[in-house]
Amino acid sequence: MGNLEATLRAVRGRDAKSFVPYVTGGYPGVDGEFLRMLAAAGADVIEVGIPHSDPIMDGGVIQEASRVALERGTRLGDVLALVADTAIDIPVAVMTYANIVHHRGYEAFCDDLARSGVDGAIVPDLPVDEAERFAALGAERGIDVVLLAAPGTTEQRYEAIAAASHGFVYCVATYGVTGVRDQLSATARGVVTALRPHTDLPLLVGVGIATPEQAGAASTFADGVIVGSALMGPLVAGDPAAALQLADAFRRKIV
Repeated sequence: MGNLEATLRAVRGRDAKSFVPYVTGGYPGVDGEFLRMLAAAGADVIEVGIPHSDPIMDGGVIQEASRVALERGTRLGDVLALVADTAIDIPVAVMTYANIVHHRGYEAFCDDLARSGVDGAIVPDLPVDEAERFAALGAERGIDVVLLAAPGTTEQRYEAIAAASHGFVYCVATYGVTGVRDQLSATARGVVTALRPHTDLPLLVGVGIATPEQAGAASTFADGVIVGSALMGPLVAGDPAAALQLADAFRRKIV
């Protein structure tokens, strides 16, 4: 069990729910001080995105954040240096795509994460069928490789995802890409319910969580909530203070 999983289990063990904000590494304003402020706002884990030119899971807000970060010259090493230099006392998971991992090489990528103090890796386009070696290499280095479970998945595949995941299972709340939605999708509860019989790992809901109220609703049946586009929206609009205020509002509702 890595530090990421241990932390989330500890939160659950005290009958609380985890709050995991997402930010795009390399975007202006996403610096060490901002990560520390997210931790101070009550984040249990921080997810930092490695910008990618084809962010296939992400909607408009995070696509724009990735574009800007890449145009500023942000690369994998820059994001890992941010994590290493910040050295906050809560776990950090990076979110990236499979071709970045493949290009670096699974073993070298895991070594890079470990040296930088990263605790987890979320790779949305890495299917469970191809995750075994990456997850094993990560586990050897204390890196929890997190798999995603989406609505409409078969029972057999939910079972496989649950068995292969480390850290937590990322329960995708709705069909489609990331981005705010008018309401919490009914499919969110269905994914969590389908996974519960297959694993004792923490089950966290993400994608489409637009408001603190929606996050609060999700926390009634999940072990925690991941919030990305809703927090990146103010940052992309040039208002990091508003993003931090919103993070505080999310934390207060996720109970």
